[in-house]
Amino acid sequence: MGLLKVGVPQPWEKSKKNLNYVREAGVRQFISTYNRVKDLKGDELLWGDEIEYGIFVLDHQNKKVRLSLRAKEIMDNLNRNEANSPYESEGCNWVPEYGAWMVEATPRRPYNGYSVDLLRVERNMRLRRKRILTELNENEIAPTVAAFPMLGALGDDGSVPPVPVGGPVTESEYIGDGIINPHPRFAALSANIRKRRGEKVNIRIPLFHDVNTPEYADLPGLPPSTCCGEESILLWRFGKGDLSREKYGNGFVIVGCSSSSREFNDFGDPVTLQKWLVDVECDGCKGLFYRSAPGVIVPDADWPRNGDVVVGSEIPDVPGWIRLQNGYYLPMNSDDGKVKFLHKVSSETHANNQQKKALGSETPMYRGSVGNINDVPDLKSALETAVSSLSDEHQTFNDEAKMFNLRPAIHMDAMAFGMGCCCLQITFQATDVDESRFLYDQLAVLAPIMMALTASTPVLKGRLADTDCRWGIISECVDDRRPAERGRKGGPDPDPEVAGKGYRRLYKSRYDSISTYIYQGVSSEDGQMNNRILNMYNDIPVPIDEDKYRQLREAGIDPLLSQHIAHIFVRDPLVIFDGAVEEVDDDTQTEHFESIQSTNWQSVRWKPPPPRTGPNDPHIGWRTEFRSMEIQLTDFENAAFTTFITLITRVILTFDLNLYIPLSRVDANMQRAHGRNAAVNGKFFFRRHMAPLEKGDDGFDEQYTSMFSTVNGKKSTLPTVFSGDDLSALNLTSTDSDVSSWEGVSEKRRVAPNASGGTEENSYEEMTMAEIMTGKGDYFPGLIPLVYAYLDHIQCDSVTMDRMTTYLDFIEKRATGQLQTPATWVRNFIRNHEEYKFDSIVTDSIAYDLMVACKEIGEGKRGAPELLGDVVIKPILASDAYQTKLDSTRVVSNDHIRSLLQRYAARKTKFDETIAVEFQI
Repeated sequence: MGLLKVGVPQPWEKSKKNLNYVREAGVRQFISTYNRVKDLKGDELLWGDEIEYGIFVLDHQNKKVRLSLRAKEIMDNLNRNEANSPYESEGCNWVPEYGAWMVEATPRRPYNGYSVDLLRVERNMRLRRKRILTELNENEIAPTVAAFPMLGALGDDGSVPPVPVGGPVTESEYIGDGIINPHPRFAALSANIRKRRGEKVNIRIPLFHDVNTPEYADLPGLPPSTCCGEESILLWRFGKGDLSREKYGNGFVIVGCSSSSREFNDFGDPVTLQKWLVDVECDGCKGLFYRSAPGVIVPDADWPRNGDVVVGSEIPDVPGWIRLQNGYYLPMNSDDGKVKFLHKVSSETHANNQQKKALGSETPMYRGSVGNINDVPDLKSALETAVSSLSDEHQTFNDEAKMFNLRPAIHMDAMAFGMGCCCLQITFQATDVDESRFLYDQLAVLAPIMMALTASTPVLKGRLADTDCRWGIISECVDDRRPAERGRKGGPDPDPEVAGKGYRRLYKSRYDSISTYIYQGVSSEDGQMNNRILNMYNDIPVPIDEDKYRQLREAGIDPLLSQHIAHIFVRDPLVIFDGAVEEVDDDTQTEHFESIQSTNWQSVRWKPPPPRTGPNDPHIGWRTEFRSMEIQLTDFENAAFTTFITLITRVILTFDLNLYIPLSRVDANMQRAHGRNAAVNGKFFFRRHMAPLEKGDDGFDEQYTSMFSTVNGKKSTLPTVFSGDDLSALNLTSTDSDVSSWEGVSEKRRVAPNASGGTEENSYEEMTMAEIMTGKGDYFPGLIPLVYAYLDHIQCDSVTMDRMTTYLDFIEKRATGQLQTPATWVRNFIRNHEEYKFDSIVTDSIAYDLMVACKEIGEGKRGAPELLGDVVIKPILASDAYQTKLDSTRVVSNDHIRSLLQRYAARKTKFDETIAVEFQI
C-alpha cells in the first residue's frame, strides 16, 4: 500500500509547516526524473498482480468469526521462508497492508511477455494461498474476500486479541485503533486525513431493502426492490453526500437512478465542465489560436474555429480567461473587451463544423478557405439557440432530480472500513513513456466495467448493502477535503500552509476515478505543439495548481502531462517523516514526489521509473497500474481476470484500438458499477467503434466502414470510425516501416490518437455487459472475440490456448448472467441462510457460515456451480507449499529404514494381488 518508509512520522501540526516544501520538491523531483528517463525505449513487457488477504479467527463452539491481528507475525514468517527457498523457480513476496489482519502478496519475479507466462498466474496465486495456510493457526482462515462482513458491528469483541473501540487516531465510534497495522505510516495516514479534513470521515452507503428491514418501516411506499424500476439501477453518488448529511444526518443518503441520461452531483448539477462556443465577432476572423499561458500564443494548426465548442473552466485568479482540458488557454474577449470570443452554451451543444478539412492557416484568428467551412449558414442564429437552451436545461435538472430517493444508510466513520477491503491489482511495464500513457487512458475506460464484472462487496458492518462494490467506500474513507474544497460553505478559515489554502474546489476524493486523460500524440509536423487529445473527452473539472503547471511547462513537459502532475499536486502529502524533508536530494531521489503520487489512489496509476540506488538494482521502466477490480473467492477467478486484462492491453496495442469516451461517461460508469448486480442489470457507456482513424477523419460520416462489419458477411450501415484501407495495417508481413515495427503505440496513433466520432454522443452508446464482452450488431465485435483473434494472430501454443479458452468461457458466462458475481453469490447465501430474518442484518452465525464457505470454495473443498459453472478447483494443501529437496543426508536409525521397507513391501504385495486378479493368475 503506497510508500512504506522506516522512520518517525511528524505530527500533523508539525508536518503542516513542511507541506509546501514537499509539494515544491515533489515537482522538482518529477522534472528531474522525467528528464533522466523520458527517452527510455524498448523495455519488454513485464507485469504482475497484487492480491490482498484478510486473516480471521473462527470460534467453532460459538459460531463466531473475528479479525486475527497476527498479520505482521505471519508476514515476517512467510518472508523468512521465502528467503530460505531461493532455489525455487516460483516464489512470493509478502508486504504489509493497512489492517493488522491483512497481508498483500505478489509473485517474487514478474511475469514476462510470452504466452506461457499466462499459465504462471494461477499457479503462483495457488502457491500464495498454500504458503499462507502454512502459517495459520488451526482456528485461523485466510479466504480471499473483499471485506470482513462484521467490521465495526462487534464493538470491543471484533478481534483476537480484542481491542477497545475508539482511540486518538481514528476517534471512531465503531472500531478501535488497535486493528490498524503497527507500521507507523498507517496510523499517521488515518490521523492526518481526519485532522486535515477537520472532522472524522463520513461514509454512508444505501442499506439493502428487504421485506423486514426495520429502517424502512418508517418510509412507506418503497417496495423491497430497487427504487429505480426494471430499466435502470440505483446510483450511490459517493463523495457527494454533504447536502443529504446536512439535511438528514448520518442515517440516510440520497441516491439516484441510471435511467437519467446524465449523472448528477450533490446539488443536481451535471458533472461536466462548462461548454463555450467559439464565435470571434470581427470581419475575417475565423477562430482563435491556443495560448500555452494567458497571453502566450501557440501556432498550432489545430486551433479552434468559429463554430467549434470547447470545454473548460474559468480561471479564478485570471479574469477573462478559461483553461481547456487539453492544457491550453483561451481568452473570453479581446484585450479591450469590445470583441467577444467565447459564448457560454448548453452542455447539449456540439460543434457546427464536425467535418474538419485540412488545416494549416498560419494567420492567427484566420481560417484557410478550404472546402465548406461551416455547415450551418447562420452561425449567429445557432449561437442564440445554444445560449437559450442553457437556461432550459436547468429545468431539466430539476425535473430529473425528482428521481433521487432518500434511503437509510449504513454509516461508517474510519479509514479502516475502506482500506480494510481487499482487491486485485495489476501493473504493466510499457515499452516506453508513450505506451504507458496510452494504456493509462485505455485502462481508465475499462476500470468501471471490470469492477462491475468482479463485484464482491455486498456486506458491510453486519448489514446487507444496496451496492456491490468497495470503491466508493474507500473513496469516502480517505476523503480529506475540507468543506470549501467539497463545495460547501463554512468550515475553517483559509490556511496558507495547506494546498490551495484549503479553499480550492476539489471535485473528487483522493481515491477516485481519474480526472484527465494523459496520452500525448507525437506529431511529426513541424511547428505544431504535440497535443492531439480532443477536448471533448477531457470534459470534467481537473483542478490544478496553476503555479506547478507553469513550472512543469517551463521545464518542457507537454500540456497534458503537466496538467496530470499539477492535478495530483493539488493534494497535500499525508505523511512526512522526521529527517526526510530538506535532507532529500531532489536530483537523485523521488521520495517527496512519491509521497503525493502514492496517496492519489485513482482507478489507474501512471508510474515513472524509480531511481536506481545501486548498480545491482533492477531496471524498472514506465508502468501503468490497473486498480479497480474486486478480489474473487478462487485463484481460478482471479487468474482469469488478471490474464484477461493483460491480453486486452495486447489487443489494444496490436490492433491499434481506441476506447476513448468522455470522462464524464467514465465517471457515470463508475457510479453504475456499484449498483446491485450491475454486471447483469446495468448498462454502461462504451465506445461503439474502437478502430483508429486516419488523421483528419472525424469518424462521423458514413463513408468510413467498420473493420468489424464484414465479419458476418454484411456491410455496416452505421456510422463508423475505420477506413477499409487501414486493414492492411494489420498485416505484419508488410515491408512498410510504419507497419513492421508494431511495438508500442503506432505511428498513426501518435499522430491522431483518438477519434471523436463526430459529436461525443455518436462515438459511444450504452451497452450491457454481455454486449461489451461478446459484441453488438455487426459494428462492435466485443472484447472476448478480440482476445480470441489476438491469440490466434500470435499463434498461441495449444496448452496456453486451452486454459485461456476456459478463462474466456467463464468470463463470458459471468457477463451474460449465466454465472453469478461473488457479490450476488454472497447476497444469496445470506438471504438463504436459515437464521436470516429478511431484515438486512448479518448475525454472527451467518457470518461464520459465510466465511467458512468462502474458505472452502477458495481451497477447492466445496463446489460452487453458481460461481464457477463446471470448473472444478483442485484442492489446495499447505503440505504442497514448498518444494521437497532430494536430501542425501545419511539416515542414522536402521529401524527407520526397516519401517520404510516394510511399508514399501506391503504396497508391493497389494500390487501383486491386484495384478493376479486382473489376469487370473
